[in-house]
Amino acid sequence: MEQRFVRYQSTTPDPKGRYLGIFALANRLAKEGRLSPEDWGFWRSANDFYDAAYATPEASLYASPHAQAWFKLSATHLIDRIGFYSDLLRRHDIPCDAFYSADPGAILYEDDVQVVAVPYEQSSGS
Repeated sequence: MEQRFVRYQSTTPDPKGRYLGIFALANRLAKEGRLSPEDWGFWRSANDFYDAAYATPEASLYASPHAQAWFKLSATHLIDRIGFYSDLLRRHDIPCDAFYSADPGAILYEDDVQVVAVPYEQSSGS
């Protein structure tokens, strides 16, 4: 099956069993005050770019703690700029990797650049 989606996420689950995405991981660093002033400026600029570049799905879509956002591989203008976040997390020793899928699960939301999905093993109520 052809890979159509990519998700950048932690390689280990958080205490609630979730694999946090790359933006949540970077945002946590900022919220905790762990970024240098220079990194904070770059983080703010990068977040501003993504906020303007595509729609943020409604928070209610994440009512399932297992809901995950995936970029469509065709969204190269967004994927090409992930490097800053990957580097930031690497420098803070926070493991994060790219995961590819042809079918990330039960789709809750879709637009031209992303989907929000619940993995099938989680969507059945487990």
